[in-house]
Amino acid sequence: MSAIALKLRRARARNPLPGFGLSLGLGMAWLGVVVLLPLAALAVRAAGLGAHGWLRAIRDERVQAALTLSFGAAFAAALLAALVGALVAWVIVRYRFPGRRLLDAVVDLPFALPTAVAGIALTAIYAPTGWVGQLLAAYGIKVAYATPGIVLALVFIGLPFVVRSLQPVLETLSREPEEAAASLGANRFTALRRVVVPELLPAWLTGFSLAFARGLGEYGSVIFIAGNLPYRTEIAPLLITIRLEEYDYDGAVAIAALLLVASFLCLLAINLIPLLFGRGGRDG
Repeated sequence: MSAIALKLRRARARNPLPGFGLSLGLGMAWLGVVVLLPLAALAVRAAGLGAHGWLRAIRDERVQAALTLSFGAAFAAALLAALVGALVAWVIVRYRFPGRRLLDAVVDLPFALPTAVAGIALTAIYAPTGWVGQLLAAYGIKVAYATPGIVLALVFIGLPFVVRSLQPVLETLSREPEEAAASLGANRFTALRRVVVPELLPAWLTGFSLAFARGLGEYGSVIFIAGNLPYRTEIAPLLITIRLEEYDYDGAVAIAALLLVASFLCLLAINLIPLLFGRGGRDG
């Protein structure tokens, strides 16, 4: 065997996938241009504000009200989506009934539906003159143009993250431990709490974190149903747009950077969840 053939054989042994180096280079270059470069530009611009610029932008009462609303509504919506999403995932995986596949497909609808369309539809339904809104208005309950409407819109876009995070775990979860617990005298609630919940908790926390991070940056589905009243129903992403229209670029950068850091921390927490629960890596 010649020296050239030997080198080629060793290269194939080290890299069995043809074109891996080129594919990796192109993929990383595309990722850098589309994702990393804009984020780096935002980070550099935010760092250039200095402590005084940051404090001036964040201490504004309107900014604080918008941030408080965005973080509070995103947390409440993520928690509600986590509870409802767990129930929906359990029904889809554990039960067989007519329309099950349709329900499974409907879960992904918020992924495909434009967020503006979702916001308009929710507003039309829950406005004081809407189908559901007029019934609630008779009891003094206001959903649209108030904080409950914002939470509702964020639940709508966050629910699929929880369902799709829990569904694969439920499908691979054997029923034998539950049956063993039942044979030892445990009731359904005890078996669920001691056997099922510990297995689902990492995926549940992942879905919650994804829904929370998605809710922080949501814009299209919220601005139609929120009412956008300063100090009351004005969310932080909308305030970024307003600051840009007012040519207050430093204020817009400060708010955007804060939301970016919060979203990054959520994604970091998602990657740390398997380690916290003693797993070597994420499934799939």
